[in-house]
Parts: sequence; structure tokens; C-alpha cells
Amino acid sequence: MTEPRQSSRLEIDQHGVARLTLLRPEVHNAFDDLLIAELNQHLESLHARASRDEVRVVVLASEGKSFSAGADLKWMQRMVEYSLEDNLADSRELARLMQLLDELPCPSVCRVQGATFGGAVGLAACCDIVIAAERARFCLSEVRIGLAPAAISPYVQRAIGSRQMRRYALSAEVIDSATAQRIGLVHETCPDELLEARVTEMVQTLLATSPAASRATKALLSEVAQAPASAATRERCCEVISQLRVSEQGQAGLAAFFAGTPAPWVPTENQTTETSKSS
Repeated sequence: MTEPRQSSRLEIDQHGVARLTLLRPEVHNAFDDLLIAELNQHLESLHARASRDEVRVVVLASEGKSFSAGADLKWMQRMVEYSLEDNLADSRELARLMQLLDELPCPSVCRVQGATFGGAVGLAACCDIVIAAERARFCLSEVRIGLAPAAISPYVQRAIGSRQMRRYALSAEVIDSATAQRIGLVHETCPDELLEARVTEMVQTLLATSPAASRATKALLSEVAQAPASAATRERCCEVISQLRVSEQGQAGLAAFFAGTPAPWVPTENQTTETSKSS
């Protein structure tokens, strides 16, 4: 009996660093309904664990030379026969994937090593920090085959702005890593051979931050983006900083700062790095 295909892998180490990896290198990590369902299941688990400080950083990665080619061709062939209702159900699962990734309570880092096309551009746009190899390439390719970058458009447009979105969504041009950084889709690029080291460095930087403060900051920034100049937003900002100052982690962080010692959430060098796996 053939075992079900494993399209992704979730690993969580004892520091609370989760690595969610796409495992379809033979098809350039293209999406299909099975991969989307797996990712949604993993992300739901990560939401719950991040809320309990069990997960502090999520790294989204993939195996092989491509980050992701977007929609799987065989899946797209099946969709030709789908009814409008079936297509809506599929689209809603993809939209749910983007929302779950975007709304993770903890910081997320996207590791982009190669081609990132179609819906995969949305994955990058939903992550808080995107680090790409110099050979990485991006493309909103949907209009070439008569479709639109619909489910991902809120997140990609937020990242690169409406003017750049209009150009690249309508032209389907391939965007090199330097251009992707210039327009805001990528935060930084590095030589291909240094990508893993740079991602590791960023994870260590994020682990030096308070889990509670990171959650509060990420939630607050989402609110600020909706109504940056409103009286309600200004009051909410005052509430958040005041609550953090009197919180357990806020008090511990301030005490450590004034004492010149590491905060209690910063991993120590003598801790091991054993990893637990969930697939």
C-alpha cells in the first residue's frame, strides 16, 4: 500500500524556532490542494503554539532549486473541470493559507533560494522578513494564462504598493532579486551560498526579542495600518505600551536592561539545539 505523499514538513527546536518546509522539489514546490491543506494545518498549529510562547519564530523554506513555482500544472488541469462552486472552495483555501501566514502571532522569515512564481509571491509577501538569494526570481505570472493574482493581491500590493503592483501584475515580468528588494518585496539579498547563514543570523536576532512584545507589536502594527491617524489608533498605541510596561516580560526586560544582563527569553550558549519534528 502506497503511503500518502508528504508535501511539507514542520520542525520545531527547543528554542521555539519552527521551520516549515515545502517538500515538492521535483515539481519546483508547486502548490496543489494537498500542499495547501497541509500548510493550513501546520499554520493553525503554529498559531496556537505561538500564542503560548512555544513557538517564537517561524521560518518558511523549501527544498530544491526553486522556492515555489506557484500552482501545480496537474492541479490546474483538474480545475478546468471544476464548477464555479468548486473553484470558490479551492480559492478560499488558498486565501485562508495567506491569511494564516500573514496573521501568525510571532515573527516569520521567508527563505527564498530560487524561482518564486504566482501564489508563491504571496507567501513571501505574507512573511514579516524576506531574505533572498541573489539568484532568486519573482513573477506574478497569472495573467499569462488568463488568470489573476487574486488571493495574494492584498498582501503583495501592501508590500510593493499599488503602482508597482499594477505594473508587475499586468505585465507578468520576471523580477530579479535586486529589483524585488528595491520595490519592497524582499528585505535583503545575499550570495546564494550565504543564504542559510543569513537566515540563521536573523533568527538569532529575533530570539533576542520578547515573545510577548513581539506578539503585541505585530498585532498593533496591523491595527495601525488600517487607520494610522485615527484617535482610536493613538489611544490603542498608548494602551499597548502601558500594558507592556507593567507586564511580566516587560518588567523582566527592563530589569535586565538596567542590570546589564541578558533578558530571560534570550537563549544561552549552553542550551542544546535538539529538534522535534511534526509532519
